Amino acid sequence: MSIEESVLKNDERILFRLRALYRAHGYTQYKMSKFEEYDLYARNKDFLVSDNVITFTDTNGKLMALKPDVTLSIIKNSKDGAGVRKVYYSENVYRVSGTSRAYREIMQTGLECVGEIDDYAITEVLMLAASSLARISPDYVLDISHLDIVSAVIDDLNVDGEARKALLAAVGEKNLHEIAELAQKAGAPAEKTEVLRRLVMLQGAPSTVIPTLQKLLQGKRALDAVNRLSRIVTALCKSGCGEKLRIDFSVINDMSYYNGIVFKGFVNGVPTGVLSGGQYDRLMRKMGKKSDAIGFAVYLDQLERLYEDGAKFDVDAVLLYDKDTDLDTLMQTVEGLTATGESVTAQRAIPEKMRYKRLLRLTESGVKVLEENA
Repeated sequence: MSIEESVLKNDERILFRLRALYRAHGYTQYKMSKFEEYDLYARNKDFLVSDNVITFTDTNGKLMALKPDVTLSIIKNSKDGAGVRKVYYSENVYRVSGTSRAYREIMQTGLECVGEIDDYAITEVLMLAASSLARISPDYVLDISHLDIVSAVIDDLNVDGEARKALLAAVGEKNLHEIAELAQKAGAPAEKTEVLRRLVMLQGAPSTVIPTLQKLLQGKRALDAVNRLSRIVTALCKSGCGEKLRIDFSVINDMSYYNGIVFKGFVNGVPTGVLSGGQYDRLMRKMGKKSDAIGFAVYLDQLERLYEDGAKFDVDAVLLYDKDTDLDTLMQTVEGLTATGESVTAQRAIPEKMRYKRLLRLTESGVKVLEENA
């Protein structure tokens, strides 16, 4: 079955393209119900994009929630075992929208890999993240970070508790002054603080950043992470998306859930990230799973800003007719216009606030053009 993309809305068109992309790489669709026990989300609120969850009491007395997230459900229903389970989803989630700041039913799509996650699985997910962004807009960038590198550098400062959380927040904001101040208060060595500051300032193409990292960092843990990052981004560059990749260590996800490689995707015209993901082995352990996992979500509500002015016309043509117009002639005229690929609405009067390319009038002698808009 073929689908004519021109009849789809912008978000539907993107969903169609993304689903085709994921299925082509062997991902199967994951389906879930609208409701989940609230306890699942209450235990993992920090993992959610928004901690505002719509709840209700079921007939059996259980507190239920309209699902604000899909990943937690996938983890809950996953089983440890050999191999990698690859799933994608296109589900309505219910949460506060990033654009309207009101509760919305939002279509969200994404994918998850759960199981024996190796370098290929990570590389494939990053490639699919880049390909997803390309299907939204050719003007995109995928920021990649490695939490093991950031964590190794911060561990050298011997900063714990709330001070560590504050330091991570400053890293995410690229606040160099705050980093220096927090490290000084914690008694961290100045030379190691400078390493962190230089790490945070590093941003750019992998070919530039990776060699700098190899000179800047010391210690097996940090250098092993750099080498793994290098292997993965090198493979990505060879796959054709190298110009769209950027290493940026200010991409910081919650380290109580995430580890390893994390990433965020941006498209020109939208001020916030439209795609976010990473490795979340720690969340798997928290939920009693031995497997590793990596995935990402595309936030389609953010794309409303990209397309809010995209549709210039509501219809190609408005065809005006009179109450005495011959019905057969009217039907044949409409069918003839739509057969040329135009969208047409037949009306007795011009609809209010409708944007149209052409205004037509059906007369006894044929179709007369009354107005044309560029």
